[in-house]
Amino acid sequence: MMTSTSTEAPIRVRIAPSPTGDPHVGTAYIGLLNYIYARQRDGKFVLRIEDTDRTRFVPTSEQMIFDSLRWLGLTWDEGPDVGGPHGPYRQSERTEIYREHANILLANGTAYRCFCTAEELEAVRKQQTAAKLPPRYPGTCRLLTPEQIAANEAANKPFVIRLAVPPRANDSTASTTFRDELRGDITFDHNNVDDQVLMKSDGFPTYHLANVVDDHLMQITDVIRAEEWISSTPKHVLLYKAFGWQLPRFWHMPLLRNLDKSKISKRKNPVSLIYYRDSGYLPEAIINFLGLMGGGMPADINGGTEQFTLAEMVEHFVFTNIRLGGPVFDLTKLKWLNGEYLRKLTPDQFYAELRKTVLSDAYLSHIAPLIQTRIETLAQFGDLTSFFFRDDVLPSQEVFLPKKRTLEETIAFATDQLAVLEATDWTHEALEPALKKLGEEKSWSVKENFMLLRAIITGSTMSPPLLESMIVFGKARSLDRVRRFLDAQKKQATQKK
Repeated sequence: MMTSTSTEAPIRVRIAPSPTGDPHVGTAYIGLLNYIYARQRDGKFVLRIEDTDRTRFVPTSEQMIFDSLRWLGLTWDEGPDVGGPHGPYRQSERTEIYREHANILLANGTAYRCFCTAEELEAVRKQQTAAKLPPRYPGTCRLLTPEQIAANEAANKPFVIRLAVPPRANDSTASTTFRDELRGDITFDHNNVDDQVLMKSDGFPTYHLANVVDDHLMQITDVIRAEEWISSTPKHVLLYKAFGWQLPRFWHMPLLRNLDKSKISKRKNPVSLIYYRDSGYLPEAIINFLGLMGGGMPADINGGTEQFTLAEMVEHFVFTNIRLGGPVFDLTKLKWLNGEYLRKLTPDQFYAELRKTVLSDAYLSHIAPLIQTRIETLAQFGDLTSFFFRDDVLPSQEVFLPKKRTLEETIAFATDQLAVLEATDWTHEALEPALKKLGEEKSWSVKENFMLLRAIITGSTMSPPLLESMIVFGKARSLDRVRRFLDAQKKQATQKK
């Protein structure tokens, strides 16, 4: 097993979110832990953007990541927007670096070109499934001769570059061991480590190669990330070994969990930081709540009130005290904690917070044009806009159920609406055709389709223009409202049984 980074090395940690949508509370959780670790040790906290997955790339997501983390008070020392000595800090700007390092691995024999087609790989997967074997690349192209490789390249056959995991068939004891600072030594048999793709045929790296190359070149001493990456770590260790590089320390943090202990997901809780910001949660409460996760804070801080500042976390947080059981992301507790922080505000401060979010000039200025032509007095403003300011809107069956539809098919269609909304850009130009296409596919009229969604979002069949209202209300809060509606219907159905 390779030795860990020397304790004399200046501490450097990083987070590396992907700009594929709204910033996730999990990013804030891992970001907080990295921030605390760096500040406790006079180290550097680096923000890197992992944007090589161009199929899921969302152009506005990067700025949302910046804004959300700064809103929480998690500032970084190096990153795409602040610069630093180890840039560029966007992976899409480092592709030539990855190609150079992939060629190093090809040259030293720890990686190889794979010319297998998608059809060939699918056939192998079907055979493995039929034989009840785990899906894994069988190493076909590891056996190609230099002449065969040259002939394939001359024919311009596309290829990927794969990691050559040390032999398995002739060495049943082949394994990789690394140390997790919370769990101790972890060993993976090479029979459970695939010949992972490092460079895709489009010339872009996979997460594994880019992650290791970036962490080494950015001199990261401690990799603090979620435990879901434990299974990938042996591949990363093998890559460090293939390059002849020293390992960082690995800290795999327990995953945030729902109340039922499942991994936190948007199906059970809002996971978008944008949702919490726009819904009027204070950043101090969010940070405090995330700091409670895992048990790193001593229980007697501030008299055991469970309330503490970011500065107090930096002073008192103990990483070795983190419990491995998944911390529960309890939304009820978060609301309670946020209420405690709200009550500590002076009246002027409370009003200022309202004006930052639910009563901000920007929000009100977008709502006003939607109802201007629909009212006769200003006092009627509240009658048409109350749903913009309410936290919970649950329409009755009399409101949401179309006359010619059953409850079951209506709930099924609302579930389909949610899936479409999740996958659609939040613009009128994108939402309208996407919803109409769904209606055509499911044989729902435009009136039924939009009336159902109007009822779910606004609680009424009468409102300002629906899509324009949803755009103002925001994607995160609109999706949460649909999910709450579906959850409520599911609970009611369960209670009736």
